[in-house]
Formats: sequence, structure tokens, C-alpha cells
Amino acid sequence: MAEQYALSGGTAREISASVESRVADGTLRPGASLPPVRRLAEELGVSAGTVAAAYKELRGRGVVTTRGRGGTVVAAAPSVTSRRPPKVPTGLRDLAGGYPDPACLPTLRPPERVEPVPGSHRASPRLAALEEAARAWFDRDGVPTGSVTFAHGALDCVARLLSTELRPGDAVAVEDPGFHHLLDLVPALGLRTVPVAVDDEGMRPEALRAALRGGARALVCSPRGQSPLGARLTPGRRDALLAVLGGHPDVLVVEDDHNADIAGADAVTLASGGLPRWAQVRTVSKHLGIDLRWAALACDPATLARHDGRMLLTSGWVSHILQSTVAGLLADPEVSALVARAADTYTTRREALRDALAEHGIASHGESGLNVWVPVRDESAVVNGLRTRGWWTAAGTRFRIATPPGVRVTTAALTPDEARGLARDLADTLGESEPVYGG
Repeated sequence: MAEQYALSGGTAREISASVESRVADGTLRPGASLPPVRRLAEELGVSAGTVAAAYKELRGRGVVTTRGRGGTVVAAAPSVTSRRPPKVPTGLRDLAGGYPDPACLPTLRPPERVEPVPGSHRASPRLAALEEAARAWFDRDGVPTGSVTFAHGALDCVARLLSTELRPGDAVAVEDPGFHHLLDLVPALGLRTVPVAVDDEGMRPEALRAALRGGARALVCSPRGQSPLGARLTPGRRDALLAVLGGHPDVLVVEDDHNADIAGADAVTLASGGLPRWAQVRTVSKHLGIDLRWAALACDPATLARHDGRMLLTSGWVSHILQSTVAGLLADPEVSALVARAADTYTTRREALRDALAEHGIASHGESGLNVWVPVRDESAVVNGLRTRGWWTAAGTRFRIATPPGVRVTTAALTPDEARGLARDLADTLGESEPVYGG
């Protein structure tokens, strides 16, 4: 079997690198079984302990998992690969990306002149004007602003928070279905994902309780505009989740409010609930421009110290040119008006598709955000059926761990007329592939 997969190596590090290479190039696919420890040891001429150490290292990095008597297999989403979507075929209407409508974004205006800087910005990493704007942004929605800092985007921030708080092998509770990049990131950090079921109001309290009892030491969720389901927290659900979290004061709760200004839902946050360990990260890439890789973070003092301490050792600060650009956009009344119109537009388009689907008896989810989630029996059949009709949608497999199948449709640039056409085509596709609409 070692020869079949071209595995090699004389040390634990060499063997793990060989397996990782085969996973990265697709030779070893998710779910593929690795040779038993003793068999691989015999084939490579090394001790069983050497192979066991290699497998242990691969498990710690999220490349493989162990199924007891089922042996060691490649993880469903190994950290050396990703859930990146396939390339959009030519001629299809792209509704798979999750991106904003470019027509709803402002023109970026970086500073015209940038003077040379003596030394570095490590002593003063944040521009005062942008820090003030960030505090006002959080304060508007009731998020405490005693500790605020910046990062290079939401995932950069979440990665730093988790890596400074947890150790390899620790468990992180994540939404299921959830943001596919986060589902890739957690195992890439050597951590374990614990799926928490989500409905239209956010994480389900009983599912979160089970995850925390199972040992999850951190939680990452979205209070609104959740991808892919479009969930948004309601006051009742927030209170129920806070009650569950009250029994686990050491758990770090991270909220990713990436759609804050265009989600089409009020701010209902866990961050305002008096938790001892918490963080909320906000970005501007969805409503000001995808090239603005900047995030604002509000959190408890201990989390701030750990985040900024790690950042000081790496990049040091977010580019002041980028900060100046963001600060200018946030202070521009015309940009604020454009963002408000964009929020209304996205709501109209999302609701237009849901209404059109309902007319055909097709169930959907999408209370907020830029996407609609349609439960189906067979994702491949639906995605391929829509493809033959000119639509490119996202199969739900890359967004989910244990929840039933579905298809995600990005509605950000979908006009109401197009929504009606898509709903008709989806109804026809479901009629061909499923006896009951929506599975």
C-alpha cells in the first residue's frame, strides 16, 4: 500500500511529509485509508513507533483522523487542502461566490501622498481617526468598546485569537452549516471542529450545550448575515445561548459580524451579554470593497493582550495607508448613503428569490445577508441541473459537517426578474431529480 500511494521516509517527519504531499496533490482523497502502522513500518523498514509518531503528527495538524478499528483515514477537509469552489464555467450566471455586487461598492480613494516614515509604527499601530470610528461603530450596536484593536481581516483575526487561546487538539464549536473558510482554518491550526446545528435564529442552544459539555474551549459564530444559512440572532435566542454559556465562563466566544452594515438585520449580539471571555470582529470588505483587508476587533482585556502581543511579533500593525483609506470612506456621507442603499437592495433581492421559491413550494432559508440556502436531497443533481439551465450555484457540501444537504445561492447581484427565472428552473430541476421539493 505504501507503493500504491508512493509513501516514503525513514523518520516520523519524513513519513508525515510524504503523506501530506500525497493528500495535497490529490493522490490520497478525503476518507482514504492509510496503511496500518505495523504494515507501513514493515514496508518502509522502520519501527512501528516511528510510523505511529508520524500519524500522531498528522492528526495534530488535521490531515488525518482515527476511526478506532476503522484505522487512520484522510480527514474530510484536510488542512493541506481547502474547500475552494471550482472555477465558474464560461457563459454561466455566477451565483456561487458569496460576494457583494460591485455596483453597490464605493470607489476606493487611497491617500494621494504618503510621506516616508522614520522607524516603524509598532509604538502607535492604530490611526486615531480610525480607532475612534471603530469604537463608534461598535458602540452604535451596544458592543463594549473598552478594548479595541485592528487586524488584517476577519479570518486573520480569528486565527490569531484561536492560536493564542488554544493548544493543538483543542476543540472549537462552529456553526453547521457554516463558513467554509472557517471550517478549513480550524483544522489547519491543529484544532478540532465540533459542529453546532444552526436554524434561522442562529446556533441551537441544545446543540451548543452538547458541544460545550464535549469539551469545546472556544466558539465562533455569526450574529447575522450567517453564511450559508442567512441566520440572525433574535433576542430570545441570544438570551438562551447566553444562559448556556453562563455555565462555561472560560470558553472564548468569538462573533464574526462581517456583514454588520448590509445584513438587513438588527444587531443582536452575544458580545453585549456580559461574557468574561469574548470578542467581536467586524470587516468592511463586504460593504466597502474586497481589497480592504482590515478588521476591527472589540474584546475583553485578556483577549486584547494576547491578540496584540502575537501581532507585535509578526506583522506588527495594519498598513497605515490601508487604515487611512478605510477611515476616509467611513467618514464620507456619500459612502454612508451608498451603503444604506446597498443594504436595502440586498434585502430586496434576497427576499425576491425566497418569495419566488415559495410560489413553487420550495422551502428556503435566508433571514439576512447575501445568500439563500435551499435544502435538497441531492446536491450534485441540483447543481448540475441548474448548470444546464445557465446557473452556477454552490453545492452545500463545503459548508456543512453533519447537517443535511443543500445548495447556496448568492443573491447580491440577482435581480427580481432573474430570481423568478431561477425559481422556475430550480423547480424544474427538483421535479426531475427529487420526488419532493426541498428534500
